[in-house]
Amino acid sequence: MSMKPFFILVLVAASFYAKAQHTGPSVDTVLKGATIEVEQSYKPQVKQAPKPIWTPQLPPADTTHPIFSYDVPQQTLYYTYTSQPLRPLALGKDTARQPFANYIAAGGGNLSTLYLDAGIGSIKGTNYETDIHIHDISQKGNIEYQQSSLSGLEAEGTLHEELSDWHAAIDVERNQYYYYGYDHHQYDYTSDEVRQTYTTIRACVDTKNTDSTDKIKYHPAVIASLYDARFNTSETNIGVNAPFAYDFDNMLQAMVAVNADIAHLATSTISANNGIAELLPGLNMHTEVFDGHALLGLAVGMGGSGYILPDVGILLAIPNTRFRVSAGYQSTLRQNTYEQLSTENPYLSNVYAAMQTKRDELYAGLQGSTGNHLSYSGRISWWQFAGLPTFLNDTGDHKQFYVVYDNVKAASVQLGARYTLADKWSAGITGDFYHFYNGNQPYVWQEPNTKIKGDFTVMLLSKLTITAYLAFMDGIYAKDGSGSITKLKAIADLGGKAEYQIIPRLSAFVQLDNILNDQYQRWLHYQAYGINVYGGLRLKF
Repeated sequence: MSMKPFFILVLVAASFYAKAQHTGPSVDTVLKGATIEVEQSYKPQVKQAPKPIWTPQLPPADTTHPIFSYDVPQQTLYYTYTSQPLRPLALGKDTARQPFANYIAAGGGNLSTLYLDAGIGSIKGTNYETDIHIHDISQKGNIEYQQSSLSGLEAEGTLHEELSDWHAAIDVERNQYYYYGYDHHQYDYTSDEVRQTYTTIRACVDTKNTDSTDKIKYHPAVIASLYDARFNTSETNIGVNAPFAYDFDNMLQAMVAVNADIAHLATSTISANNGIAELLPGLNMHTEVFDGHALLGLAVGMGGSGYILPDVGILLAIPNTRFRVSAGYQSTLRQNTYEQLSTENPYLSNVYAAMQTKRDELYAGLQGSTGNHLSYSGRISWWQFAGLPTFLNDTGDHKQFYVVYDNVKAASVQLGARYTLADKWSAGITGDFYHFYNGNQPYVWQEPNTKIKGDFTVMLLSKLTITAYLAFMDGIYAKDGSGSITKLKAIADLGGKAEYQIIPRLSAFVQLDNILNDQYQRWLHYQAYGINVYGGLRLKF
């Protein structure tokens, strides 16, 4: 091959390149390199969970069936309408080691107040934890025998196995009161004649599976209790709750529960059984915007009476909003045992005829929030009570109450709101307003138709926390000694508490109850304690 043409092409290309280098400057079409810096500042904020809203008596029924979220009932019995001191729970539920899992608080004040509160949560291991709570508060007013003493011990433990949890609890309570609501000029009783002491021993064992992949879920429980009182009164109770569920998928669940509760009351003049047996099959559905359940309960009560107890409810989240609406219909059956009624009214006579209460509620509700701090809720309900227990003073010295059952209907409105600003302060208020009608009695005796509760918490300093509460009740009607209807004075109870951390292990507190010194009567002839101030120290260890 001849190389001449190839060299000719190379010479031509070289001359062309040299000419281009000697021409004038040209415009560069290539963008120069540049560095873009993006600065981002992010300050995390933790939204504080809202505190639960306190709900007084006759609470609205939950929209989910209670048997599938079983909890051991609260056993601390407070028989009079007095605001109890705020008590921290014993730590220890978390598997992480807490700096101070135990505490003891003690103090005293006017009204001969002696106060003790202690919690132990340090007894735990890798697969178990326990909690022990001990409490006592005693007070004495300026009326003869106006005194009370509330003591108790609650202990529970949970054992975690590979696929299930076992839980056991035992509660022991001793609550002492005196029947001081009589005419002290007309009657002269000794301490032994008017002293009443309620003693409760309760034990519970339950288990549940914890395998999230298991389609079958269960949570059976057995509860047994002994409720003893003076004047030859004793009540035994044993209950079995056995709920089961089967998950078809993530949306649909079938449920069934078998519940039974048998109580036996024995006094010097009464020996009676009071039992309930229930079968509750149903379905539960859950989606991103919808929750609903439908159960049809079949129950047998005292005397073999049969009941149909439907429970249907929906909860709907409105898309693109912070609102949720709920509606439903629920029927329940209550035993009205001596323990239940005397817990509500400790001045109850032990001679009463037991009758069970069937409660039906048709409701609609709304929940929502504004911004990151304000949450609110509302609920309207129509109620029908068959055998609602009410209380009237006896016709003798009026110091004890007897039970009057009534069939009554009611309409109610329940409202609640809470504002929370991080960990700085929080304020909440709830209100329940009832209108009772179509009863056989002129009024629902001793049952308030207006209940308002408010609370406020503020952390002024990193070591100082202040809380306050307001409780208001009105619309309480009773019958006096002559049989005349009387309306009790409205109840306004204002109080608060302050606690200052001296060192991490030690803090001082002061509690004020009934600051207004309101001499109200929650129960006719039973005047409340006046202003109560007590304080003390809290030690963590």
